Amino acid sequence: MGIRTYKPTSAGRRNSSVSDFVELTPGAEAPKGLRVRKHKTGGRNNQGKITARHRGGGHMQHYRLIDFRRNKDGVPGRVDSIQYDPNRTCRVALIHYADGEKRFILSPEGLAVGRAVMSGESAPPEVGNCLPLSAIPLGMQVHNVELQPGRGGRMCRSAGSAAVLVAREADWAQLTLPSGEIRRVPAACRATVGAIGNSEHMKVRLGKAGRSRWLGIRPHVRGTAMNPIDHPHGGGEGRTKGGRHPVSPTGKSAKGGGTRKPRKPSGAAIVRRRKSRRYGQLKLR
Repeated sequence: MGIRTYKPTSAGRRNSSVSDFVELTPGAEAPKGLRVRKHKTGGRNNQGKITARHRGGGHMQHYRLIDFRRNKDGVPGRVDSIQYDPNRTCRVALIHYADGEKRFILSPEGLAVGRAVMSGESAPPEVGNCLPLSAIPLGMQVHNVELQPGRGGRMCRSAGSAAVLVAREADWAQLTLPSGEIRRVPAACRATVGAIGNSEHMKVRLGKAGRSRWLGIRPHVRGTAMNPIDHPHGGGEGRTKGGRHPVSPTGKSAKGGGTRKPRKPSGAAIVRRRKSRRYGQLKLR
């Protein structure tokens, strides 16, 4: 995995870079039973109103059905190929199981074609294997972590991310998340050993507006360039800085403000909250 740059034959080429895709298996395709047509909403709800701005267009995509539960216990599998997934930042691995079934899983760092993977409490704690947190040694990196047993992985699913299993007590396990937050999770929850691959993803530069449009991202207009009726920062004579702390079009704090509900039930599982980049430790009122 690395970053490839091109000769500056144009302004877009000069400032752009792409992944070298060396980890992908040449000629591999997603089986028809593991991909479905992806229908896009353009950021609109069932009434046709825009509820998420700056979305629309983009290249046609097929959604890969990923096995987040990893509940095929005791059946050995083999990595057939590492493939590109247009819907996520990491790569996906196609697994051929001994009983003939095929499934996609998130591809961790170090997983190669031909490697064996297993799931279940009796599986060895090796990269790509899925085990309950109660069976994983302390200090190991894990990804695709469940929050509730049997519900499938919810945390640490993007490129380069991983949580560290730091402690276990009774029926609970403590994880240090990439944000710095320490969180309690039931020890019966499953996680996959290793860190997600494609860690160089954040270093890729789009370089031109067209590549954003290919991804389905539409132009973002500054609030200070709008009229007062369109945005809280709009209006004024000449150029202004908004005259207030940055907010969204609906008035919610845009930078650094807490948006989590103070009495959210899952907040009781947070041992230490993450640190805000701007204001230090986040404090909920």
